[in-house]
Amino acid sequence: MNTFSNAANLPLPRWAYVPGETADAEADHDTLWQAKALVPPRFRDYVPARHPALRYGIALNDAGYFWESHEVLEAVWAAAPQGGRERILLRACIQIASANLKLRMQKPRAAARLLGALASTAARVPAVLAVCDDERVIGCPFYVMERVEGEVIVWETPAALDAPEQRQRIGEQLIDALVEIHAVDWRAAGLEGFGKPDGYLQRQLRRFGGLWDLNKTREIPAVERIGAWLSEHTPESGPATIVHGDYRLGNTMFAPAPPARLVTVLDWEMATIGDPLADLGYMCMFWTEAYDPEGGLREHLGKVTRAEGFSTRAELIARYEERSGRSMREMRWYTTLALWKSVVFMEGNYKRAISGATDDPYLKQFGAGVLELARQAEEVAFGG
Repeated sequence: MNTFSNAANLPLPRWAYVPGETADAEADHDTLWQAKALVPPRFRDYVPARHPALRYGIALNDAGYFWESHEVLEAVWAAAPQGGRERILLRACIQIASANLKLRMQKPRAAARLLGALASTAARVPAVLAVCDDERVIGCPFYVMERVEGEVIVWETPAALDAPEQRQRIGEQLIDALVEIHAVDWRAAGLEGFGKPDGYLQRQLRRFGGLWDLNKTREIPAVERIGAWLSEHTPESGPATIVHGDYRLGNTMFAPAPPARLVTVLDWEMATIGDPLADLGYMCMFWTEAYDPEGGLREHLGKVTRAEGFSTRAELIARYEERSGRSMREMRWYTTLALWKSVVFMEGNYKRAISGATDDPYLKQFGAGVLELARQAEEVAFGG
């Protein structure tokens, strides 16, 4: 896992920008140059210096934008091993001028360790091809993983999967992949010491309670009430498992052709060892049903599941219970926890926006979004 595969030149994907070449006419040139300015020269030169056949580019999202507020930058090299076609994707933290992102700077090494441990299990993860601990390259460790071909479902369902029976399979696959992750014997996989299996929920409450004190820009009594309710009703955790930490439909990839099949789970930087139901509660927070109120974070990242055929949250929870054998009696608590944590995160981003730490206009909308999430959390916790 410390070498790069031999490869020959191939054209870069349409959505990648190569310094010194003409950018895609469909892309926002100002955004491309902003992205380029964030990339240290050592980073641009690191892989080509070891494999001259590999060419460098900056990956943009499907809309053609590079999000300045994200701390994870994706860079792509096009490569073709003998007899086939291969692309590799580099995952690296690029430090941006924001103190609250520094906590994530050492996560790539931990994520690479986890992915390597999961490679021989049933968990659906991309292969790690190389790890670099030399912080002189980009200022922090990074890893290179394979690029998996498929579709990420966020705002719309790919045409090939856009039918009621395929939509149902998407939800079922999402649950089945989560059950597989939680079924991994993390000690046997060599992950002893990766996280603290005991006291996970209590640490979450302490950490996010402290973050609220740091992040808040105004008094929101609902946040205090929810935090108190969570502390008073904390359930007893079952046996600890691997916890993804950011498990939702938009962090997975599906094969491009039917039947709907989840091929890999992405974005492992928040993973640890803890209570598996925290993942399920978080996933349900983002899963929108046809008659849910419109607007807010759930709508922005989960409205695609309003369409006919997608399972309800209750059906997803029932499938997880059946496949995992775990009790779902406390799911109200875990969903409330996920909502409360999102309130804390969103308030932190809103604080960055109004303080001038970022000029991302999207974050300035979080002010009202925080209040809506707090309302949803109270509704789940107290009924209504």
